[in-house]
Amino acid sequence: MSRIGKLPITLPSNTQVTIGDNNVVTIKGPKGELSTTLDKDMIVKQDENTIIVDRPTEQKRHKAMHGLYRSLINNMVVGVSEGYKEQLEFVGVGYKASVQGNTLEMSLGYSHNIYMSLPVEVSATAVTEKGKNPIVTLESNDKQLIGQVAAKIRSLRKVEPYKGKGIRFVGEVIRRKAGKTASK
Repeated sequence: MSRIGKLPITLPSNTQVTIGDNNVVTIKGPKGELSTTLDKDMIVKQDENTIIVDRPTEQKRHKAMHGLYRSLINNMVVGVSEGYKEQLEFVGVGYKASVQGNTLEMSLGYSHNIYMSLPVEVSATAVTEKGKNPIVTLESNDKQLIGQVAAKIRSLRKVEPYKGKGIRFVGEVIRRKAGKTASK
């Protein structure tokens, strides 16, 4: 039995779940609405305030999907009730970030500024305090989408191991390397 798949998903009081035809699970909450289509073989049952995901057989394919779909539904429940937040820190001389509407403008040491249009489901804020690195905060109810957007922003200037410059997640620890040593 899958350790993650067999765990029941507890629903907060402010969320509603509908399980439709073709295993379409829709979850509504204060932060929005999310839906996903599960594999036709997976069994989704709803009790009063819990959701249970079951598998029909012990096939390898069903075992692989059991924990996956349970995690996807749990991420949707957490997303519509609490939401997700990612913080990115821009470390480097002259690195800047600002948000105008749904567009993120970044100055990352290239000869030009980079403009990134964000999906409508993701909201961003940029904070720049004197003497500190700029921090961009992304918020959304979709965990996969916010992770994808954060990874795309981070890929524009990856952290290099010698000086530690680049875009990193807040709290991320970077392994630093020693530079060249002078010969005698």
